[in-house]
Amino acid sequence: MKITYLLPAPGIPVQGPSGASAHARGIVRALRRDHEVRLLAAKLTDRRGTFGEPTRARAVGVPGWPSWLKTYRDLTEVIAARRISRRVIEQAHAGWMPDLVVERHSLFSDAGWRIHDRLGVPWVLEVNAPLWEERRRFEELRRPAWALGWQRAVLQAAPCIVAVSRWLVQWLQDDMGCDNVHWLPNGVDQRRGDRAAGRTRLGAAPDEKLIGFVGSMKPWHGLERLAGVARETGARLALVGRLAPGMTAPEGALVTGHLEPDALADAVAALDVGLAPYPADAPPWFCPLKILDYRAQGTPVVATDVGECAVLVGDAGSVVAADDDAALIREVARWLAAPRPAPAARTWQEVAETLLAVSGVPPQ
Repeated sequence: MKITYLLPAPGIPVQGPSGASAHARGIVRALRRDHEVRLLAAKLTDRRGTFGEPTRARAVGVPGWPSWLKTYRDLTEVIAARRISRRVIEQAHAGWMPDLVVERHSLFSDAGWRIHDRLGVPWVLEVNAPLWEERRRFEELRRPAWALGWQRAVLQAAPCIVAVSRWLVQWLQDDMGCDNVHWLPNGVDQRRGDRAAGRTRLGAAPDEKLIGFVGSMKPWHGLERLAGVARETGARLALVGRLAPGMTAPEGALVTGHLEPDALADAVAALDVGLAPYPADAPPWFCPLKILDYRAQGTPVVATDVGECAVLVGDAGSVVAADDDAALIREVARWLAAPRPAPAARTWQEVAETLLAVSGVPPQ
């Protein structure tokens, strides 16, 4: 098939370091195994640099605004999305008509909707968060009523939606009034890490127990609990990723900064326990990639019962109440002394195949 994948959010560049960028790259690479895929995005890279495996894409660019017009930031997102839809329609008129459009939902994008209406092409919308709620809670939302109406209209227009968590499925159906919604959890690269190489990279002693957290280290990730967990269990803490601005690592913790895919797999394999210690007030709608990373390397997981954690952990670790530090410490200590579970990877290829199956487009 000919598939067009849309990444219209300027804050999610194709080669960015975030889980959102990794999600897009993973699905596009998987789709390209058997299909011809064009990836159109607002941006390829950002000021932080270029991250992840190179992924072919076409960037339409984001309109520049003088600083005194920053209150119109929302309109830059609208314009970026409109540029993407116009480019796809032009390509179709030039002879490259997609059989399917897959779009990662962005709060101020109607790109897939416009392409669907203009060309009659099937359109699948990927929803990874309730974006109006997320932006109002963690960022700045200048026109909340307008944004909420826009979100509802786009979601209701989508003929097929895939959502990364069951919370999102329920929200889409009950609060947004959407039909044909499917649960489609995230995936992970099928890459086996080298445990010895990872421990060398981290600077861990041969007999040292390592517990670790992988990710972007946001304020709601529960990292403030980990120094106590390490102290009580006699393990050393490794933070695999970049510290958020203003955040300092606990004394004695190993901090890697951002790692490219092979090095990340090695570092995760080096851990004796992988952690997902979200507090009770963390967003309930996410599907943590870090848990999939841990499981893919056979690293036991100790997580709190927030969002999709319990389902993702399964029998490869423990899930404790979000506010129970004693249980968190107890389960980390137990897994430090237990055999490692077998590696289990839910691959992006599985995600891509399921996405195509629910899209309603017959195989070609």
